[in-house]
Amino acid sequence: MQTRFTPEQLEDPRIAEAEKIIRKCVHCGFCTATCPTYVTLGNELDSPRGRIYLIKDMFENGRAADREVALHVDRCLSCLACTTTCPSGVDYMHLIDRARVHVEETYRRPWSDRMIRALLVRVLPYPGRFRLAVKLAALGRPFAGLLARVKGLKPLSAMLALAPRTLPPRKAQPKDGTFPATGERRGRVAILAGCAQSVLDPEINRAAVALLTRLGIEVVMPRGEGCCGALTHHMGREEEARAHARRIIDGWMAEIDGKGLDAILVTTSGCGTVIKDYGHLFAGDAAYREKAERIAALARDVTEYVTGLDLPELKANGMAVVYHAACSLQHGQKITVQPKALLRRAGFAVREPAEGHLCCGSAGTYNILQPEIAARLKERKAANIRALKPQIVAAGNIGCITQLADAVSVPILHTIQLLDWAYGGNRPRNINENDVI
Repeated sequence: MQTRFTPEQLEDPRIAEAEKIIRKCVHCGFCTATCPTYVTLGNELDSPRGRIYLIKDMFENGRAADREVALHVDRCLSCLACTTTCPSGVDYMHLIDRARVHVEETYRRPWSDRMIRALLVRVLPYPGRFRLAVKLAALGRPFAGLLARVKGLKPLSAMLALAPRTLPPRKAQPKDGTFPATGERRGRVAILAGCAQSVLDPEINRAAVALLTRLGIEVVMPRGEGCCGALTHHMGREEEARAHARRIIDGWMAEIDGKGLDAILVTTSGCGTVIKDYGHLFAGDAAYREKAERIAALARDVTEYVTGLDLPELKANGMAVVYHAACSLQHGQKITVQPKALLRRAGFAVREPAEGHLCCGSAGTYNILQPEIAARLKERKAANIRALKPQIVAAGNIGCITQLADAVSVPILHTIQLLDWAYGGNRPRNINENDVI
């Protein structure tokens, strides 16, 4: 794609990077076939190619974002299906990230949008606040229908609908500290404690710790770790994202410089995609650039790491598992084979739904901020899963699990929970007692 940036504009490294990305686009349109918003809405400006034109025009003319740009940038799920499809290698992820930052810096949103976004960034990344907010949702739930009728307050209605009616107890979350390996130690890893997942389903990390320690891996969860910055990063709040990230980078670096780490494991693939990109996030930060690159190099999705532990092959157990590929895993991290191979090795009959490349509509806070599009994507995904008549659904991201939980009519679990169960761990709490492997 031809660009007309001036030499003065290109002195800004952010604009120079955007220009290089834009120039790689050859207008082929392959991205439109796999873009969830284009497939759903049929609007060229809601395709990656259309958004690139909008972003190019905005950056070339050095102007602030306006309502139209904000609308179409906000509608992007950052699912990155377009990057899997693109034959030209367009780095759409970093371009849309830059556009989000520009929108946040230059566009004044309507008051209701500002209020809801401020609420999200002050609640979701903090487990204590998030737990309290989920409990308070019971008071607001009777008004959800009324809020849904007011355009600017629809996200609040979506928030109430997504809030679970009950939460696992705090004690279900593994405590910060070190979990020694059983028997001879084969390795030492850290696991991201996380923020929203630690409240919504702490059993995921507990299952990961249980499986890893039985396999001879010592696991550490540094104290006071918290959010990795992914939630705020995807909302264009770059400095807030870096502030969250610095805290966990410091915690992990203390472990690396102390007893050492073989890997940093992430059980939420949306977080993993961002952590693996820390080198880019801190490229302009002299104090953290090298540390961020070291952390990114050690980051692994939990299934990516477990694949290297050579688990024994178990007999078929007859349980039909539909594997839902989270976008952040299949498109963001290009991890497509390992989770399914691990499940098959553990004896499960793995099936894959049609249109597996399309997003379920979760995408961080997307199902709150864009509830109508998210609902359509959710039903499309759920219908494809239900068509396979599974006994269980497996996924690698808490956002997807929460989004689909009430739509697939069977238990939906993290892949690591099924692996832990198959290899001698406890039966997951939402699996029927009569279901035996």
